[in-house]
Amino acid sequence: MDNKIDIKNIPVEVYKPDPDKKAKYNPRDRIYVRAVKGLHQTLRRNIGFVFMAAFMLLPWLQFNGQQAILLDIVEQRFYIFGLTLWPQDFTILAWIFVIAAFALFFVTTFYGRVWCGYLCPQTVWTFIFMWFEEKFQGTRNQRMKLDQEPWSFNKLWRKGLTHFSWLAFSVLTALIFVGYFTPVDQLFIQFFTFETSFWAAVSVWFFAFCTYGNAGWMREIMCTHICPYARFQSAMFDKDTFTVTYDAKRGENRGPRARKDTDYKAKGLGDCIDCNLCVHVCPTGIDIRNGLQYECINCGACIDACDDTMDKMGYAKGLISYTTEHSLEGKTTKVIRGKLVGYFMVLVAVCAAFAWTLVVRKPVVMDIVRDRGALFRETDEGLIENTYTLKVINKSQLEQTYRLSVEGLDDAQWIGEKELTVKGGETANLPISLSLDPVDAKRPVLEIEFVLQDSDEPDVRLTQGSKFFSAR
Repeated sequence: MDNKIDIKNIPVEVYKPDPDKKAKYNPRDRIYVRAVKGLHQTLRRNIGFVFMAAFMLLPWLQFNGQQAILLDIVEQRFYIFGLTLWPQDFTILAWIFVIAAFALFFVTTFYGRVWCGYLCPQTVWTFIFMWFEEKFQGTRNQRMKLDQEPWSFNKLWRKGLTHFSWLAFSVLTALIFVGYFTPVDQLFIQFFTFETSFWAAVSVWFFAFCTYGNAGWMREIMCTHICPYARFQSAMFDKDTFTVTYDAKRGENRGPRARKDTDYKAKGLGDCIDCNLCVHVCPTGIDIRNGLQYECINCGACIDACDDTMDKMGYAKGLISYTTEHSLEGKTTKVIRGKLVGYFMVLVAVCAAFAWTLVVRKPVVMDIVRDRGALFRETDEGLIENTYTLKVINKSQLEQTYRLSVEGLDDAQWIGEKELTVKGGETANLPISLSLDPVDAKRPVLEIEFVLQDSDEPDVRLTQGSKFFSAR
C-alpha cells in the first residue's frame, strides 16, 4: 500500500472562444530576398547557368539523324544518343536512380544540403524568378514599398511585366521539358501554330502552371513543407558534416556599433553587428544565427552577406561559414570517416554494376513463339514439321542484318528466310518452319537452340532455347 500513487483532483478548464475576438493566426508573410554578391553566389549562378544551358540545349542535339535524347513513352523506347532502352532494359534505369540516390547521400554527409542550394531545379528556377522581380520591381526595399502602395499605373505595369516574364519562362521551360518526350522541333512549331496534339498541349500547360506556381508563388514552401529531403536529411548529418554555421562564440553578444569602434569587445559585444543582412538574403527566410535548421538549403547567401559586412567593419571573415560542429567546438574534423567511406564504397559498387550492365547488354533481343494451333504436323512427304515465329528487336539505332540458324537438329530442313534486316529501334517478326524425318527423331521432345548472328558484328551472337515435338 505504500507504493500507491495518490490521485490528485485536477480542475478542468473548458476553453470558450470569444466570437467577437479575431484570431491571432498570422498567415505566411512574403519573403523579400535581398540580392547579394560574393564567392558562393557567383559559384551558384555559374553552376546553375551550366545546368540550365544543358537542360535547354540537350533536346535539340541530333545523333544519327534523329533527336539525341528522346524518351518516347508512347512507343516505350528511350533514345539516349546511340543507346536505345526498351522496357526490357528497366534495370539500367533502376541503376541510374540508385546511383543518384547514393551520390546524394554521400554529398549530403560530406557537405550538407549543397544539392538544394546549388543544383536543385526548385532553387535554380526560384532565383531566376527573383531576378525578374528585381529587374521590374527594384531592390528588396523598393519591392516592399511597392507592395504597400495602392494600385496605380506604375504598380500595375511593374507587376504585370513580372508575372508575364514568369509565365513566358514557365511556358519555355514546359516546352523544353515536354520536348524530351516528343520531337522538340515539331512541338515548338505545332504549339505556336495551335496544331499540337491534345495531350502534348495539356502537358505543356500543366508543367508551365507547376513551374509558375512553384518558382513564383510557393518558393520556400516547396523546400520546407513539401520536399521530403528536408525531413530526412538530418539522418545523414553528423558533427563532421560541413554546413552553413554561425560562430556564436565569436559573434555574441551581437549589437550595433560604430565602424570605428575598436573597443566593442570591452563593452561585451561580439563581431556580429546585428545588421540582419543574413536574414534578408536568405531565400527561405530563416535566421542562421539561431542554429542549424531544416529550412537551410546551404546556398551560402548568408555567408557572402556576412563576409561583406565583416570587410566593411574591418573584421575577419568567416563569422558565418561552411564548417563542422566539431570545428566550432575546437575539435579536429574527421573528413574521412566510416559513414562517408561506406557511402562511397556502395556508390562505387553500384557504378560498377551499372557499367557491367551496359557492357554485357546485347544490342538485339530475340524471342521464340511457337505455333499455338498445333505442336507439330505431318507433311505430305511424311516429315514432321514445327512452326515458329522469331521476334527480333534491334535495340541499336542503325539498320542491322542478322543471320539465323538452329542447333540441335543437324538433319532438320529450314523453311523460310535465313537472313533478316531490321531497322534501328524496330521490331521484326519472321515465321519459319523446321522439318525433320521421323527416323531422325530420337525422342518425342527435342531440345533445340535458335542462333542469331549479326552480319557486321561477329561478337553479337544470341541463342534462344526452344523445343521440337515429333510424332514418336
